[in-house]
Formats: sequence, structure tokens, C-alpha cells
Amino acid sequence: MATVTAAAPHAAPASLVALVERFDHAAFDLPGGRAVIRAQAGDDRWDVVVERGRVRLVSPGRGRPDALLSADPATWDAIAADVARGMDAFRRGRLKVRRNLHLGVGFLAATAGSSGPGKFRFRRVRTASGAYSIIEAGTGAPVLMLHGLGGTKASFLPTIAALAPAFRTVAVDLLGFGDSDKPLGASYGPDFQARGLEHLLDELEIERAHLVGHSMGGRVALEFGFGHGERIGRLVLMTPAVAWLRERRWAPYLRWIRPELGLIQVAPRAAVEPFMRWLIPGADTSWGQSAIDEFVRTYTTARGRAAFYAAARNIYLDEPHGDEGFWSRLRTLSPESLFIWGRQDRLVPLAFIHHVERALPAAAHVELDCGHLPQIERPRQAHSVITRFLQGRPLQKALLRA
Repeated sequence: MATVTAAAPHAAPASLVALVERFDHAAFDLPGGRAVIRAQAGDDRWDVVVERGRVRLVSPGRGRPDALLSADPATWDAIAADVARGMDAFRRGRLKVRRNLHLGVGFLAATAGSSGPGKFRFRRVRTASGAYSIIEAGTGAPVLMLHGLGGTKASFLPTIAALAPAFRTVAVDLLGFGDSDKPLGASYGPDFQARGLEHLLDELEIERAHLVGHSMGGRVALEFGFGHGERIGRLVLMTPAVAWLRERRWAPYLRWIRPELGLIQVAPRAAVEPFMRWLIPGADTSWGQSAIDEFVRTYTTARGRAAFYAAARNIYLDEPHGDEGFWSRLRTLSPESLFIWGRQDRLVPLAFIHHVERALPAAAHVELDCGHLPQIERPRQAHSVITRFLQGRPLQKALLRA
């Protein structure tokens, strides 16, 4: 049972008290033994202190909270009445979640008050490859979602909300990223991640699933398709990382550089954030700020940096040609596939569509007027076409060039 302590000098608002009283530890993944989530309502603040089997609402301490949720009092009242409104408020910028999306959004999941099948929850799954941190919601045919380089499962929060009414959605922190394990010395290449996904599906008791992969996650999804096509229903690749066809002039040198050098690199936030602001569209929006927080949270740890460099190295060194080259293997892909491209994408140019069409003529393609993050920049169009494709419905012509 939650312990609720009134916050001095004013009593805590009824909305926060109600949320804390229905806190469900089974829906909350606590990586450490304790977390402090600061809730701000207007000018007033309270701390939700989560420990193993215990949660308290107290006056704010002087220390830095692990996560910060801020909204006006009316929005908190709406969230207390229906926590689904919390996710809507987050998408619309009325609720801001900073520093740690895993804990902040996990708090919303744990206070949803739902106990039936398909409830929104965060949890940790231990496998032979390592422990994975995942978000689950919904019932129906399972859909496994794989994030991009430097991202986390949180990048699929809009997709979970869109697909959960019809599917069992599982968004995954790939090994080396977010709150999943980060084994030292691992290659973090597509084959390494694909082996881990096989173990994860086994632990989740999922024999066959649809896969949705974004960027690096798209490359991992393709690798899984090359070796385990029978375990995939349908495959969605959003702005997927693919093997470069132009000359890779740094490849001979990069093969000799070990990503473990990231373990000793100094990476202050001030040096990392400008790059992320260039990469992420709408970096000044509430979602953009949260996305930067998620990247910085992982990258500024030694193991997170080593994993990031190893994964980036594999993307650059991905062999394009030969019998075992990417473009030859792509021709062998058996699951029905949908590729979603961004016309303004600076990382995976739209021109790759022509090479994919030659290698995989049966695949479907959709072009959206966006950059590298279709599920964030064009959520309505992206999720509409993903839902139709996964349900086996014909794609509308208007969506193919949205």
C-alpha cells in the first residue's frame, strides 16, 4: 500500500494523491533501488519517492530528481481522471517529461489503474543474451518495435498509443541502449542484436511477431528477417539503415579502432547536446527536449558510449557487395515488407528507395514529407499506413506519397 505524506506548506493536490495511491509496482521498472520523480503543478512541486514495494509523496528535497514531470493543475486533474490523457498531454506538450523518460512515463503507466490484459507497463525481461527493458501495451497479434541508433524504446511512445488498440505492442531497448544491459566487448552489430531478439521472443513466449524497425532498428529487423523469416509476420522498415554504396574511405582505419575507447572518453552534456539539436527535428519542443535527455542519459555513461560507437561502426562497415553483402542478402528476404522513407531525411536519403526496389521488387514503399523520424514528425500518416499494412489491408494511394 502506498504511503502518502502531505507536502508542506500546502497539502498535496488530490490529483497527485490519487495517482500515488493507485501506483502499481508490477507496471513500473525500477533499474536502481530508488527513484525520485518530481511532479510540478504550476508553481508547486512534490516528490514521488519510489522504492522496492513502497512509494511516497513528500515535500521536494534539495537534491536533483531523477525525472521531472510538469503540467498545469488542470492537466494533472485530467491525468488523475484518465491517465490516457497523460500520454495525450505529453504528445501535445501540455505535460513535459524531462531527464528520464523511462521513469517519467513509467510513472504514468504505473498509475493508470488498469489491471486487465494489455495494460500499459514497463518491465525487465532476462534472457540468455542479457536483460531487456521493454514497454508493453495492448492485446492481439504481437508487434515488436526496435529503435534507432542512440534512441530508446521511448521513441515509439506515439506508435504504442496508435497501435495498442489493435495489437500487443512491445517496444524494446536494444542491448547497449536505454535501460537494457550493456555487455562490454559485444559487437552490437545486426547479427548480435538479432540473436538477442530471438532469445527475447522466446522469453516473451512469442513464436511469431510483426517487426517495426526504425533506422538502426530497421537494419536489425532486416537481419532478423534474413535468418529467422519464419518468426516474422510482416516487416515495417522506417528510414532503415542500409549498407552504403558509395566509397567508404575511412573503413580501413575504422576497422582498427576499438569502440571501447568510449569507456575513457569525457562526454559532457554541453558537448553532446548541440549535435542532437541538429539531428532531432523540433529540438525545442517538449518531445525534442525529452529525446535529447534520453540520448544524453545513455551516451554520457561509459558503457553507453562504447555501445553507441560499436553500433555506429557496424553501420559504417556494413558490407554492401558479395554473396554475403547486404544488397545480395536483401534479395532473399521473405516476409512481406513495407519501407517508409522521409523526403527530408539527412541520414538515410530517399535515393535508397531505388536500390531497395531493384533488390526487393515485391516490397511496398511510402514516402512522407518528413526527416528521419516519421513516427514523431508525421505520426498520423505513419501510423495509419503501418496499421493498414500490419492488418493486411490495401494501402491507399494517397498514403503512398503523403
